[in-house]
Amino acid sequence: MTTAAALPAITEDEVEITAMRAQGAGGQNVNKVSSAVHLRFDIGASSLPLDVKARLLALRDSRITQEGVVVIKAQQYRSQEQNRADALARLNALVQSVAHAPLVRRPTKPTYGSKQRRLESKSQRGQTKALRGKVPM
Repeated sequence: MTTAAALPAITEDEVEITAMRAQGAGGQNVNKVSSAVHLRFDIGASSLPLDVKARLLALRDSRITQEGVVVIKAQQYRSQEQNRADALARLNALVQSVAHAPLVRRPTKPTYGSKQRRLESKSQRGQTKALRGKVPM
């Protein structure tokens, strides 16, 4: 089982970061400065362990394309450096969410005593309902 501490850190050469203009309102500054960041991370070509790659690709996340590339757009902050750090943090959070293998559920059987108690309560309830009929004369 892979632990979060044993995961290799995502290096800068595995991530492609491009700067672009942010969308939305922001006054004159938004039209001049490329402060938004567009991050692309190819899962298949990364140095992540194979089981983590498989769980990442199995995620039903709109940020993961059909080709297995994670695309994150960060434009929350006004500076490019903060948006870059935000995009990398979101990528790391996504990878950490699948770092641990999910626990396998093993179904259990009810005990003999619990079956007996259930049947006893059912028969008791049936007797109570049987007494609700018409009283014979």
